[in-house]
Amino acid sequence: MSGEPRATAPRSPAVIGVDVATASVRVLCVDGRGHVLAEARRDLPPPVRGGEGASEQDARSWWPAVRSALRRTTSALPRGGREVVAVAVSATSGTIVPAGADGEPLGPALMYDDRRAADANAEAQRAGRARWDALGLSVGPTAALGRAVRCLRTYGSGLRHVLHTPDVVGRELTGRPVPADWSHALKTGYDPLAGEWAHEVFDAFDFPLSLLPDVRAPGTEAGRVGPRAAEATGLPEGCSVRLGMTDGCAGQIATGAVEPGRFVGVLGTTYVLKGVSADLVRDATGALYSHRHPDGWWLPGGASNTGGECLADVDPARLPALDAAAGARGPAAYVCYPLRREGERFPFVSGAARGFALGSPRDEAEAHRAALEGVAFVERLALERVERLGIPVSGPLYAAGGGSRSPVWTAIRATVLNRPVRVVERAETAFGAALLAASGTLHENLSASAEAMVRAGALVEPEPDERSALDDGYGRFTAALRERGWLPED
Repeated sequence: MSGEPRATAPRSPAVIGVDVATASVRVLCVDGRGHVLAEARRDLPPPVRGGEGASEQDARSWWPAVRSALRRTTSALPRGGREVVAVAVSATSGTIVPAGADGEPLGPALMYDDRRAADANAEAQRAGRARWDALGLSVGPTAALGRAVRCLRTYGSGLRHVLHTPDVVGRELTGRPVPADWSHALKTGYDPLAGEWAHEVFDAFDFPLSLLPDVRAPGTEAGRVGPRAAEATGLPEGCSVRLGMTDGCAGQIATGAVEPGRFVGVLGTTYVLKGVSADLVRDATGALYSHRHPDGWWLPGGASNTGGECLADVDPARLPALDAAAGARGPAAYVCYPLRREGERFPFVSGAARGFALGSPRDEAEAHRAALEGVAFVERLALERVERLGIPVSGPLYAAGGGSRSPVWTAIRATVLNRPVRVVERAETAFGAALLAASGTLHENLSASAEAMVRAGALVEPEPDERSALDDGYGRFTAALRERGWLPED
């Protein structure tokens, strides 16, 4: 992407969604019907990753990139940004910043994948076991909670605030401290069920709760754009700054899957299933956990180690031809589990899991077809896991991610699931953030925002002629997982 803003016919008023990702900042301005009015992108310095699992990024680089992308976006609008009534910021889940009394970073941001606090996280899991069990949550090696403890041990009394990425940007936009949303705060130790920080866990580390931000629901107002930020960005002074959600949650919202029973399958490098349930459902295996919905419902989901990565060795230029050949070939005669990593985390948890093949492909086209089917089998297993836990799944599955751009793969997914798959046009974090900005400003709530602003994409129906063969392949696939002891019998 070039990073140049693009403008279309004006519609007023408008909202802006900001996505602070690992590699870049993305800003998207849309009107109340979801039409894109302008957008811009700015690169960020790559994280510095080193020994012992370190992963850091210069937190001071975020605001200049956000400021620049906002300025380029507002400059492309017919009224120079005066039509913008609200802005919301989403970012990576679990990235935190140690800050001093003035809110300025004391050092680099500790990124979502920094593993140096694994021991502290293991201790946090033990100290809060009853709470985590009630939430259906586990404190993994890369949880932000342990990194917060590491910040205190590193900076001592100089540490006055532990901030999440949107908290840092929100301070710049408003000129004052802002609350965190309960989505970004989850992995730092916030309990969205009880509405409090896990105080007994922080007490075990002698960690003062005063270092942590206040927490509110996503979509609520955090403050208003101050004069300095207005001058720097082109946003109008007094523009509402709304709380966002993590990138994964915002991406889900962007599909329109915002009400109970709706689920989205995100097929990127790995496969992620996320949805909405009216009640909190706990998964004893730890494969699935829930964020809290802005309206008080729950967002159960899980992330597989399997996904589009299975095609990593294929030249992207050859994918259309391979897809066409795989589509013409029909269901593969052999079955594969195209896991390229060690271990699986969803829809089942097994450190011993490894990719396998039952039989051999006749040619490259069949090998490609079997890989596409293997990921679809993982997706079906994931949806069945959700339904076995008592979570209703209704309507079509919403589809997002790079893999959803393949019509052949999408048709295979629909047939394996025996469920229509709807490919959504703008299933991206910045658009989800824009929906949150519109909630309570352009529209009454998030459901109303999604209804008015999300454009339904193509609906792909199952292929009846291929259903029986794919059912057979799925049966062989799950039987092989059970024979290896990886798949529970529940």
